[in-house]
Amino acid sequence: MFLTIKRGAIAALAVAAVVAGLAACSPADTIAQSTPKAKSADSSANGPATMTDVTLQIDGAAVPYYAPLYSAIDQGYFAKHNLNVTLAYAAGSDILQNVAAGNVQFGFPNGDSVITAAGNGVPVTVVHTTYQQGIGALMFNKDTSGIKTVADLKGKKIAVTDLGSPNYIQLQAMLASAKLSLSDVTVSTIGSGAIVQALQSGQVDAIVFSRLRYYALQAAGFPVGQILSDKYLPSFGNILVTSPNYLKTNPAVVTGFTEALNEGINYVTDNTASAVSSAITKYAPTFVGQDAVITKVVTDVYVADLWHSADTKKYGVGYGDLSRWQASIDEQAKYKLIPASFKAKTLVVEPGAK
Repeated sequence: MFLTIKRGAIAALAVAAVVAGLAACSPADTIAQSTPKAKSADSSANGPATMTDVTLQIDGAAVPYYAPLYSAIDQGYFAKHNLNVTLAYAAGSDILQNVAAGNVQFGFPNGDSVITAAGNGVPVTVVHTTYQQGIGALMFNKDTSGIKTVADLKGKKIAVTDLGSPNYIQLQAMLASAKLSLSDVTVSTIGSGAIVQALQSGQVDAIVFSRLRYYALQAAGFPVGQILSDKYLPSFGNILVTSPNYLKTNPAVVTGFTEALNEGINYVTDNTASAVSSAITKYAPTFVGQDAVITKVVTDVYVADLWHSADTKKYGVGYGDLSRWQASIDEQAKYKLIPASFKAKTLVVEPGAK
């Protein structure tokens, strides 16, 4: 299936839906799971003075890759910071609607969608850059596609999920690095439920999609190769957001939440296999039996690249590199997903920066 929809129109429609729905959505629309009430707090820990209920709305559905959040609950890190956390799951646009409207206190959407919303006037603030880079990748059949470098994409048929997706921008940035353009390839739009199968069946030569699918394809015996898109376009996976008003009026709650999340990340880093097993058993039972594969993904991708970086070694996990954020913002403006660029410091808090 081929589409010729203008990117600017897609972005405008998406943001219009966000703005129009601000007052209409409520966290009750997507509540999936509530955490047990905390028993007591550590008086030495940062956080609100009294036990405080907050809701975190998470992108998508319960998956074991959200293990730091689940561990922060199970290991008592949120409780230590005087927080009772309720989890909800929703689409990224719904998360931004609810955070901006004050229906939920925190959201955990994809960073690219946050830039698009903020660039079009939706009031959100990034308080924790949880994923230090994006999770997009170009994937291909390394045995038959003839693709080894980006330059080899010339003349190939490449699928993305839609022309308003971050993956479409990533493809263009990759092509530009090899002095190619969209006119040098054939772009096909295939939904997220079928795009991987299109690669496996040979319907397309390559796809730009989540790098997590690389491991599933490997496990299925498919000869998959990949080129990570973050090298060509700095971006971010899931990050923690709140509204500017909530950050201003409840700074202790935000600090307590981010510190508990940091502790959750560090716990999973140090106890990956057991944390993954617990996440599957308690929160994501549809992944039962996949503990080994998921543990490998968490170790090779999340621990190695996403949660930790040179910046986090210096400033602590969750640090937001404003130069990388600025590059991502500028690219969205270049490709007309937002009307104009804006300063990253108006969107992102840099925890730990001096």
